Amino acid sequence: MKNVATRLVLMMVVAGSGALPVVAVASDSLESKLTPLIQAHKGKVAVAVKNLETGESFTYHADVPMVTASLIKFPIMIEAYRQASEKKVDLDKMITLKKADKVPGSGILTDHFSEGATFPLRDAIHLMIVYSDNTATNLVLDQIGIGSTAETMERMGYPNTKAHSNVFRRDTSVFPERSQQFGIGSTTAGEMVRLCESLYRKELVSPEASAAMLKHMEACDDKDKFPRFLPPGTKVAFKTGSLNAAKTAAGIITTPAGPVAVCVLTDENEDKRWVTDNAGNRLCADVAKVVFDHFQTKTPPKADVKP
Repeated sequence: MKNVATRLVLMMVVAGSGALPVVAVASDSLESKLTPLIQAHKGKVAVAVKNLETGESFTYHADVPMVTASLIKFPIMIEAYRQASEKKVDLDKMITLKKADKVPGSGILTDHFSEGATFPLRDAIHLMIVYSDNTATNLVLDQIGIGSTAETMERMGYPNTKAHSNVFRRDTSVFPERSQQFGIGSTTAGEMVRLCESLYRKELVSPEASAAMLKHMEACDDKDKFPRFLPPGTKVAFKTGSLNAAKTAAGIITTPAGPVAVCVLTDENEDKRWVTDNAGNRLCADVAKVVFDHFQTKTPPKADVKP
């Protein structure tokens, strides 16, 4: 009788003129479950997963710089809270919305707030994370400076995580070449998961700031990606991004076997539809579901074997 928990799948790689066995992967491992999803996607993919209690992990192209789309708003938030901790900005400072501030795309300020509306910087950050508000993002960047996020990320050990410009304002780019390649921001799946882990452990800026940032991310309203196939009430603190050819998501999913940091980055996607079942959205949702189901119990998992 086959034992599913111990059955091994032999993976092969073509080297030169012959096929060489390189690794045996347990059929119940994260690798065996996630690799088929990744390989079926028509586009570029990077994925990183880490259980923050057990350390079990999976990576796929996790060190490859990729487009962030609005996912870069997570590091921008970190920089805003860092500057607040050093009294360089005041989260309670009132910001006045001007007509010239309004830009297209996601969010609510452009279409639902009148010129002259005022609100604290803290609320602009909340709108930036929860509703991925592009106008709010630019208001935050105006306060902290466009280049400051990249400088802080590099100093903290995240050299590939950079905000390049204001949203829909390519002329403001402080990294013109990267803007051409990646748009408003760039990162790697591995760096995103490490940032999520630091946030969970309340090591970003301060315990108080980390707790506040987690609350913003727990309120993220994107239901098409990580939360879509998870059980109702599952706690997810996350941020996402969407462009025609790119869908991204990173955050912390609470599972029965502990919190799990997850990042899915896609680009050059064949499916460019703006619908719930877009292939990029679906990959993010499917990865989240596989990860949650994999960590359904508290039983210590076997470590994945990597090639």
